[in-house]
Amino acid sequence: MSSMELRQALAGLLTLSMFIMLGNMVKKDHFDPYFAVELEAKPSTSGTVLFNGQNLATVSHLSKEISKETGGSLKPCWNPPLLKESEQSKGFITFSLTNGPEYHLAQIADAVVVARYLGASLVLPDIRSSKQGYRMNFGDVYDVQSFLDSLNGTVSVTRTQPPQASNGKLPTVKVPTRVTEDYIERIVKPIYQTKGTLRIESDFPSSDNNKNKKLMMNPVACKAMFGSLQLQPEVQELVGSMVQKLRTWSQNLNGKFIAVDLKTEMCNAQRGTKSCYNAEEVGEFLKRLGFNQETVVYVTQPRWHSDLDALKNIFPKTYTKESIIPEDKRGKFLNTQITEYEKVIDFNICSESDVFVPSLAGLFYTNVAAMRIASGKNQILVPSDEIIAANNKASASDFISPYVSQKTHFAYSCFC
Repeated sequence: MSSMELRQALAGLLTLSMFIMLGNMVKKDHFDPYFAVELEAKPSTSGTVLFNGQNLATVSHLSKEISKETGGSLKPCWNPPLLKESEQSKGFITFSLTNGPEYHLAQIADAVVVARYLGASLVLPDIRSSKQGYRMNFGDVYDVQSFLDSLNGTVSVTRTQPPQASNGKLPTVKVPTRVTEDYIERIVKPIYQTKGTLRIESDFPSSDNNKNKKLMMNPVACKAMFGSLQLQPEVQELVGSMVQKLRTWSQNLNGKFIAVDLKTEMCNAQRGTKSCYNAEEVGEFLKRLGFNQETVVYVTQPRWHSDLDALKNIFPKTYTKESIIPEDKRGKFLNTQITEYEKVIDFNICSESDVFVPSLAGLFYTNVAAMRIASGKNQILVPSDEIIAANNKASASDFISPYVSQKTHFAYSCFC
């Protein structure tokens, strides 16, 4: 073996050992069932960027102890009682899924909780695009029968729109995400009792006003959020083929790859606030952690942008979805007028990757983390100004998301 081949072999072994290390997880005797999360990244008065309201320098010291065991899928802890016939009313709750799967999870949970509390029938939702006036059927993205089966006994679900919906005059009630029974009793129920049928919309705050309170996820909400949405077969097959292609290109690293939520237009829009890490910063962060240039990186940027060149210079195997998706699927799934499929692809690839790196805080990060925690994929690495600016290497375990290292994520109240 030549000296060049020997060096390449050593580099491969070092990178493989690092991935194995990332498969480990902070281990505690019990799970904290509460959550207090912040949906936005905020600059502190000292200039240090905060993710989830916590100083990353502090977080790094709390995530140093790594278990020797790889995290596995968690067991669902929810067990809501079956809906009794006497609890069933004659009314309906309608709603739509909007803005992408990171919103869909909460919208489904809120609608199911409201319908269950009121004894109303939940109407199968449509999916509304960010493009005004464009609608998709629920079955275009998600498996309808799986949805119906998963909620059987929890809430009555109908495929048929109530007559009142045809004239577009249904009263609309906004409910805060993670809606409480108290809110439903005080605000929603009186209108429902008067009208019989309601349309609800989930209201997503810019930040979590309950961050200092210990709140538990409702078991009904847990079941709806984590147990009801499955991709329909064609979409699932597409996502699976793209994940497999990334793993194939990662053969030198035992099929491991990194997914980065990085959209240049969002970062550019937030210049000066330092609530987002750009491509070069993400690249430097990963390099400081010891990832070598053979590492395969998937970014959620819709199409290749010149701003991504800095990341590709560090990691040549950096790809966007347009370079991975099969040629015969581009017309349908990369339609610039309909971005819903692209959002679904990004969300699921980020949920299934071996390592996930959020370049900015927000609902996408929060709910990808939820899916990863549920499946035991705890390798979520949060960038830090300190390590990006430093010249020395650092341990990846120091930058595990506080959602995982401190178990602050609401998912831990749904699983055990």
